[in-house]
Amino acid sequence: MRKLFYVLCFMLAGFPVLAKTKFYSANNPLFRYTGRVDFTKPETPRFYAPGVYVEVGFEGSYCELWLNDEELYGKYHNYITVVIDGGTPQRIKLKQKENRIIVGDKLSEGKHQLLICKGTEAGIGYIDFVGIRCEKLLPAKPAPVRKIEFIGNSITCGMGSNSTALPCGEGDWYDQSDAYQSYGAITARTLNSGYHLSSVSGIGLMHSCCDHKFVMPQLFDKINFRDNELVWDFSRYQPDVLSICLGQNDGVQDSATFAKNYLSFIANIRKVYPNTTIVCLSSPMADAKLATFMRAQLSAIVKHQCQNGDKNIYYHVFEKQYQAGCSYHPSVKEHYEIAAQLSAFIKKIKGWN
Repeated sequence: MRKLFYVLCFMLAGFPVLAKTKFYSANNPLFRYTGRVDFTKPETPRFYAPGVYVEVGFEGSYCELWLNDEELYGKYHNYITVVIDGGTPQRIKLKQKENRIIVGDKLSEGKHQLLICKGTEAGIGYIDFVGIRCEKLLPAKPAPVRKIEFIGNSITCGMGSNSTALPCGEGDWYDQSDAYQSYGAITARTLNSGYHLSSVSGIGLMHSCCDHKFVMPQLFDKINFRDNELVWDFSRYQPDVLSICLGQNDGVQDSATFAKNYLSFIANIRKVYPNTTIVCLSSPMADAKLATFMRAQLSAIVKHQCQNGDKNIYYHVFEKQYQAGCSYHPSVKEHYEIAAQLSAFIKKIKGWN
């Protein structure tokens, strides 16, 4: 009887807060989406790619997220990262198809800013954003003027980087993935920029690993990177800078063939991004042999482009091998180191403060 009394008291204590709240659907114009989002159903926009994020403001001390998880193969569950008022990121694993997650129930009264980021990649399944429950929805803070896109593989996804919830080797292979703290997302925030992560674990320029059916040039114009479906409208996001971090899964290839494929990919990129600054990156995981190969290849590719009139292209080679995370991938700490190098390089070539 006493236990029932305490439960009733707890429920009643929460009623005044919940009574003041209202559900706001994902198609509310105050939500701002960044990334390759499928808006086929505007009331439940779908996120496939890692790092897709939604921002909004809200008022009051309570906030509850409503999200649907694909629950791929009946067992895979995506992670999200939630940030309120620019504070400590909350990394949360979804647990079922329909998720109602309280991310703030003891916030200070007043205005707040909310960011929700898909932490895992397309291979784990999609997320449908349904909306949030709060007292009042408010506009997000102004969007950054700058825009960057990061093309890459598992490194760019942030795979194997975060072992705070589960140590390396435990759980499923994606349990240590953290797109929000990947080098691309960190670089973008450092430079006060929006960002897209166009990345897939195991993907290559001309050779992908791990039984992948596709290579990046095939997926580049898609929303659904897992199944090579849903054509992306490039007019929706024209980046100021685009980095290409491919080659780890290709390995050392025939030089002429690799260069031919890389130049063909750049030509296709130029068709949709004629004014974007392109930065060709070596792999942060590369061993000495692959790093030497990539340095020679990227130098020659950029030289070729410049000689043929495209002078808005550069290359950067990472001098160190980063592999302190799971499966020899960079750790979160190392992603910050990689981002520091890349941020400094972009600042230099773009003249950004």
